Amino acid sequence: MTASAPRYMARFRCIAEACEDTCCAGLTVPISESRWSLLRQKVAGGPDEARVAALITPNPGDTTGSQAGILGKRADGHCAFLDEAKLCSLQRKHGEAVLPDGCSVFPRVLTRWGARVEMAGSLACPETARLCLLADDALVLESVDETQALRPQLARQVASGDDAWTAHADAVREAMLRLLARREVPFSTRLYALGRMALDLGDFYFPGTTAFAQGTTAFAQEATELRMSAEATELRPSAEAAPPDAAEAPRTADARLTGILRDAGSMDALEALRGQLEALELPGGPWAGICGAVLRSREAHVSSPRFLSLMRDVRAAYGGADTSPDEAWRLHVTRRTALESLRGERVQQYFLHHALNHVLRHPFTESQSLLRAVFFLVLRASVVRWVLLGHPAVVALLDSPGTPVATLDAAAVECFQLVAKHVEQAPQFLEFAEGLAGEGPETFARLLILVKGL
Repeated sequence: MTASAPRYMARFRCIAEACEDTCCAGLTVPISESRWSLLRQKVAGGPDEARVAALITPNPGDTTGSQAGILGKRADGHCAFLDEAKLCSLQRKHGEAVLPDGCSVFPRVLTRWGARVEMAGSLACPETARLCLLADDALVLESVDETQALRPQLARQVASGDDAWTAHADAVREAMLRLLARREVPFSTRLYALGRMALDLGDFYFPGTTAFAQGTTAFAQEATELRMSAEATELRPSAEAAPPDAAEAPRTADARLTGILRDAGSMDALEALRGQLEALELPGGPWAGICGAVLRSREAHVSSPRFLSLMRDVRAAYGGADTSPDEAWRLHVTRRTALESLRGERVQQYFLHHALNHVLRHPFTESQSLLRAVFFLVLRASVVRWVLLGHPAVVALLDSPGTPVATLDAAAVECFQLVAKHVEQAPQFLEFAEGLAGEGPETFARLLILVKGL
């Protein structure tokens, strides 16, 4: 069997001990009952039996067996099974089969759309971040052997097609990817257009929608009433009274969805939105305040020296802890303009690839609405943009235009990777984002504030 994956994931190979930020640190790793049992069998009677018994503790909160135990950590936050060579001692001695699912699959993110397995990647891994952000063709989708997914049975079902929300998900996602790839307009315009498309769809396309079935329901009710009337009068309904063909009934919602998806990517629509966005004047202080608040909230919960060091540098680059959001915003705009002039296309590629990968890695069907999914994308992009323009290497290269692009690339990889690992999936961030998003038109208005910062 085959799976689909962006090209950078087809190229991915773990660099193990050469990695600058091992995935064997900073994460809480559960192990399923089945893998734990297999591991105990493998180490029984050997020198690792006591270590496994001591270093994996039962998880009292598990009710399904999928997270039966938790792997222990050393004082420095690294996995207790990481050896002196920065390699997994369990895998080296007993094979990949004994590893917890997360250890085996990461940085792969597996989803199942109908019967099709898809493999995207988490940018929390430095190597996937490099491959995703820096290669021109990184997001070209291609077929790969399903064995590259390692454990395809773990792919979570995200679009069964059993309801209108998931039945149309493929078409909606394809429209999102096409729109994001329209390089003729600025990236911020594409995100604005994505939000506008989601807002237009939101009144009839959402989880649990019945809009696509209403025509069929109305048809069935009308047909029943006509049949009962005909039977009562021993007459057949006339041609004029005949209900519409059942196949025609649901066309209204389908047609609306098709039209919105088609029009959202047209150049006329994009140019109009570009003009609207450029004419829109919004204060930038709230954007800077949001980005700063997200990062401060994470500093209190993260022990990674790399992350904390970068956060200190970024805060200093924006004037320190006492700088007002408006002052920080002015610094951001100055740097954004300068970097756009120096390396605009390169920076646009980073954020385009991040967005395309986000759509693949975070299926919108798992969100409360399409607009909310777009909001989360724009919020994550905003936080990374803030960090990138505060990275000391980026601040320095703005004063040294001859700096090699490799310096910018290295800074970008560090920013995207550390934010992905320590911010994007953190419960505190997700809770903050849910509260910030609001509902419906309110979500769109807040999305506009974020888009203007990009």
